Amino acid sequence: MELAPLILISIPAIYGIRKSLETPLRLPEWDKVLSKVWIGSIALFVLTLIPFLRFLGEWYGEVIYAILLITVFLLRDYRPARLYSLALLPYAVVYCINSLVAFIAPSLFEANHGLLVSAQNFAFLWLMGFGIYAFVQNNKEVKQRRKEEERIRQAETRKAELEHLVTERTVELTRQKEELEKTLSDLKAAQAQLVQSEKMASLGELTAGIAHEIQNPLNFVNNFSELSVELAHELVEEIEKPEPDKDLVKDLVKDLSQNQEKISHHGKRAASIVTGMLQHARTSTGAKEPTDLNALADEYLRLAYHGLRAKDKSFNAKMVTDFDPAIGKIEVVPQDLGRVLLNLINNAFYAVNQKKRSLAESDTYEPTVAVSTQRANRQIVIKVKDNGTGMPDGVKAKIFQPFFTTKPTGQGTGLGLSLAYDIVTKGHGGTLEVESKEGEGTTFVIKLPIKTYT
Repeated sequence: MELAPLILISIPAIYGIRKSLETPLRLPEWDKVLSKVWIGSIALFVLTLIPFLRFLGEWYGEVIYAILLITVFLLRDYRPARLYSLALLPYAVVYCINSLVAFIAPSLFEANHGLLVSAQNFAFLWLMGFGIYAFVQNNKEVKQRRKEEERIRQAETRKAELEHLVTERTVELTRQKEELEKTLSDLKAAQAQLVQSEKMASLGELTAGIAHEIQNPLNFVNNFSELSVELAHELVEEIEKPEPDKDLVKDLVKDLSQNQEKISHHGKRAASIVTGMLQHARTSTGAKEPTDLNALADEYLRLAYHGLRAKDKSFNAKMVTDFDPAIGKIEVVPQDLGRVLLNLINNAFYAVNQKKRSLAESDTYEPTVAVSTQRANRQIVIKVKDNGTGMPDGVKAKIFQPFFTTKPTGQGTGLGLSLAYDIVTKGHGGTLEVESKEGEGTTFVIKLPIKTYT
């Protein structure tokens, strides 16, 4: 083949090999040689124009072919290079066989010249055809690989950005966590203080009620004691007379005896109140004991009422009770359940008192608080009902939440109903519900399962 066509074929072939095998990246030193082939080809073409140097062009094709083989060999572990080797090797084999036969057995070469030349031409066509296929296929793979590398690069860039964002977010979350921990610590301290305030408020209300209750028997004891002293003086004076009036003496002794009975009666009543006060004041152990629920509810109703009366002499309300005698004694924690009843009853008295104050004096409204018990449907139901201000739906939904209160600042901690709810639900396995209509009244319903009773 003429030199000019060979140059026109070889230069694109070298360029295609460089591009598809990425020699600038994989064989940078060898690529410098490949990049100068076109310069050498042009220089060789110019030299062959000189008559005595034309022989130089006879080996041009073999040199280019050798360069391609060297390039493929150097990249033998690279898959696209192996594809090019399938295009190059058949021609190399046929060329070597033809050259060997022509050198060893010239007569055999001449006899089979046509066949050997045809084989060499077929190998050249294979080289061209499969080389083009390898170039196209390798270019597809290069494009796909570059796309994949670009995708990986973008993913790594995105990953680095995300890691940076995660680091920033982690720092921010750590700071927020520390702030929340500090806030939580402050809230726990405030909660402990509020719980203590609620306990002291409940104890104060209970003490006020007990003080009011115990005042009456103590007044009787003091009055009858003073009267007995006067009677005793009269008795002594009468006995010291020369002729005492026996009938008067008998009357004085009789009055003294009655006074002592009354003193004893009211003294025992005061003692029972003190005993009850000590029982209520003692720390709850959480142990259930048989308790007369009706008596417990009635007692706390009176204590709540008198406690409020002791703080506000103008306060007045009607108390209604409806106790089911079939309940009997029930296994409960009396101090805890008593605290629940005291809280609900106090809230009821507060609601009716607020409504009374909001109405004109000429209004016929009568503040009423009703407490009832009932045993039905394998459970005990306790209701504390009032005809006070009532609650809107928005308030009912939050009434058992800790720290939520409808009372003005300083009059409620927002823990009473929350603690009552926990005592009923967690401490006794029951439920505490509220039924209310704004402006008409509220009913708190305690339901305790029958399994807690004997």
